[in-house]
Amino acid sequence: MTTRPLPRDLHPGAWWIWALGLAAAASFTLNPFLLLLIIAVAALTVMARRSDAPWALSFRFYVYFGLFIVVIRVLYRIVLGGGGMPDDVVLFTLPSVPLPEAARGIELLGPFTLPELLGALYDGLRLAAMVICVGAANALANPKRLLKSVPPALYEVGTAIVVALSVFPQLAESVQRVHRARKLRGDPGKGVGALRRIVVPVLEDALERSLTLAAGMDARGYGRSGDATAHERLRTGVLMLLGLFGLCIGAYAYLDGTAPRYLAGPMLAAGVVLAGLALWSAGQRVQRTRYRPDRWRRAEIGTALAGIAAAVGVDRAVDLDPYGVFPGLTSVPTVPVVAVLAVLVAALPALITPEPAKALSAEPEREPEVVR
Repeated sequence: MTTRPLPRDLHPGAWWIWALGLAAAASFTLNPFLLLLIIAVAALTVMARRSDAPWALSFRFYVYFGLFIVVIRVLYRIVLGGGGMPDDVVLFTLPSVPLPEAARGIELLGPFTLPELLGALYDGLRLAAMVICVGAANALANPKRLLKSVPPALYEVGTAIVVALSVFPQLAESVQRVHRARKLRGDPGKGVGALRRIVVPVLEDALERSLTLAAGMDARGYGRSGDATAHERLRTGVLMLLGLFGLCIGAYAYLDGTAPRYLAGPMLAAGVVLAGLALWSAGQRVQRTRYRPDRWRRAEIGTALAGIAAAVGVDRAVDLDPYGVFPGLTSVPTVPVVAVLAVLVAALPALITPEPAKALSAEPEREPEVVR
């Protein structure tokens, strides 16, 4: 008899590795079918595994922002067109705006062709897919637990990053709360006046939360660290510089096909190891305690590997079917099978991870019984 795992929240680092892997896979391709599949996988996983916490309600705003990116990219291409060929299909023609000689090579408006439209859609869809993947991580990962899991050496920087990542979900929650309050008061107004009545309370709520968070962090000793000797600072600095040097050379050799291969993988690995040692050395001077630290289990490892597999699979598909991963603008894009299978692997967290735990704040409060 198989037993279902108990509901629990997954490690936030696993969700972020999974989401960054999906975002990396989206950055490796311009195929619209692959990009739509990546967005569908992210949305499916969020729908299946998001909790009822406030930050989990912000995913749809990332979707709206992705649609806004696609529209803006197309409008930008319409305004700054002029990149079509003489034999391209012209969709419509706008009156061109003459520019001075100093702006040679730039054409405003003019004819807008079908390849220009497809190119703008592909570029905008790729950026929108990356934004939606980040939004999926924000909707699935608990920002407070993420801060608790940050390495000691990056604690101060991690605090700022976590606060920045939690701003958008908090704003989304504030907008929904203000909207519900307006509906209860019977205020169905629209237009600029209604927008002002929504924006002002939302900004006031965000400011109050920021001040409360800053006071709480200061009371708990955030940003304070222990003393470090000159020898320890020198050791940490040398390790960090060597690690960055190895990462830069390895990344350049990986991107440059003419560079020797022994400068790619080995230098990247050496840079990662040295950077890890530098972080460990810097973390020795940070003193903090954690109550019941989050542990990595099989579900976390499987989720992280699924995201990494998607990125690696799409990257390898470029060598097998480059025209499928980067389609042309004059023909219907083909579907690269290897890349599709790699992206579908990223949907496994929707099945292999346990259900999220219920938030205590979501339970309705019961009024105390009055004994008469």
